[in-house]
Amino acid sequence: MRTLITTAFISLDGVVEAPGGEPGYRNSGWTFKGVEFDPAAYELKGREQDEASAMMMGRTSYEAFAPVWPGMTKEFPGYLAMPKYVVSTTLREQDLVSNWNEITILRSLDDVAALKETDGAPIIVHGSATLNRNLSDAGLVDRYHLLVFPVLLGAGKRLFSGTDKDQQNLRVVESETYGNGIQKLVYDVVR
Repeated sequence: MRTLITTAFISLDGVVEAPGGEPGYRNSGWTFKGVEFDPAAYELKGREQDEASAMMMGRTSYEAFAPVWPGMTKEFPGYLAMPKYVVSTTLREQDLVSNWNEITILRSLDDVAALKETDGAPIIVHGSATLNRNLSDAGLVDRYHLLVFPVLLGAGKRLFSGTDKDQQNLRVVESETYGNGIQKLVYDVVR
């Protein structure tokens, strides 16, 4: 069985929208504003490329990443090589780019659950606020890799849903605070 890992840049108040500068959000690019760059804080991102065997995302994140990430061979060589899974009910095969290795469209959370049942290394979920909320609510997320930025953004897409559900406990696997105020928090979901 494969581990499904949600990875996110997240504000202290839970916002994950447009951390890298994606258009359309008032505070777009918030990871670059007012927080000094510290390479040690991003070590987790390099490790994710080494440990994961596949990347998963929702349609909106796919449409933002697909034009950019295939050309970032120095920054993200691991992500370029690994297969991608896009969870979408509307994306069509002809909408997929051809320069980003193997891309498979999954049509439902049942398809995600079936993929998790296969053998292999972890699957890492990037961006994809809506997908992550749905995966979490369905009990499909096994681990969270969070880089928490010392900012409050107010409005914006959130990582966790407001769904009324049973308590879900997490176990801290790894944590560290960096000089620039970013906190690395790695949690396993307790089943």
